Amino acid sequence: MKIAVLPGDGIGPEIVAQAVKVLDALNLNLEMTEAPIGGAGYEASGDPLPADTLQLAKEADAVLLGAVGDWKYDTLERHLRPERGLLRIRKELNLFANLRPALLYPELADASTLKAEVVSGLDIMIVRELTGDIYFGQPRGISTLPNGEREGVNTMRYAESEIRRIGRVAFDIAMKRNKKVCSVDKANVLECTELWRQVMIDLSAEYPEVELSHMYVDNAAMQLIRAPKQFDVMVTGNIFGDILSDEASMLTGSIGMLPSASLDANNKGMYEPSHGSAPDLAGKNIANPLATILSAAMMMRYTFNDELHALKIENAVKKALAQGYRTADIVTAGCKKVSCSDMGNAVLAALN
Repeated sequence: MKIAVLPGDGIGPEIVAQAVKVLDALNLNLEMTEAPIGGAGYEASGDPLPADTLQLAKEADAVLLGAVGDWKYDTLERHLRPERGLLRIRKELNLFANLRPALLYPELADASTLKAEVVSGLDIMIVRELTGDIYFGQPRGISTLPNGEREGVNTMRYAESEIRRIGRVAFDIAMKRNKKVCSVDKANVLECTELWRQVMIDLSAEYPEVELSHMYVDNAAMQLIRAPKQFDVMVTGNIFGDILSDEASMLTGSIGMLPSASLDANNKGMYEPSHGSAPDLAGKNIANPLATILSAAMMMRYTFNDELHALKIENAVKKALAQGYRTADIVTAGCKKVSCSDMGNAVLAALN
């Protein structure tokens, strides 16, 4: 089983190192090869997605990614910035389905910024379309109008087939959970998402056991704070999913707890924490590696179809939390505050 390991920038190398040692401890036939991406890719070859990195990712069965980005690259031309490498690898690998579970561990109920009774028992799966929408739509860019004023343009665009395939992913996941899908759009204003709603309704006829509901994105953002446990599976477009999943992460106590999987049609995937590179924390050994470790568990489940080892990793994380280990972002009363590497070691000890 070949895994391309792309640590990236900021805290990426630190958190990925913890996930790698957990994967190593499984004693499976894993071939892990490291390569640069993002700012590290730019430093290595002048490209945030070097050709060798892309080729490695294409040849691998799965990709384990840390995070990309650093403020020092903000002055580069847009196509050279770290984030462009991330967008390109998603597009090149056709990773259209982004799965972001927001699961609250009982031990972290007090770490959430919401009252424990609001978030206790939270278990949401956010399914985000990842290769379309306003992030990729054309035309785009900044131009100068005849009167000399500058104008920025981005285009929100979805084809029916793109909506249908991400909807099918959401419905299939719901069939294995509580059989509820909430489709999030802005159909009262945006024709693009009016089509989104129509396609979701059409698709729901193939899943009579699943209850389909619809919610405007502004209301969904509010409901995630007001009553988050009403949701089971949420499905939405690229930009809405980007925002809502980050919001949902804070319900779990910290964005450092939120893993993700980005899958193609054959379940080849790129696995990464939902948080960013946090360059202000880089090199301090204080970042939370659990989202990355849990992303490795998702890799076992979705790409390698290995539920046994996925559960082993997840149960090891649960045990480490139950033993009171906490990184700085999830500190609770009476806990044992530990470093990034120490948290990795706690999971490793629980795994063994």
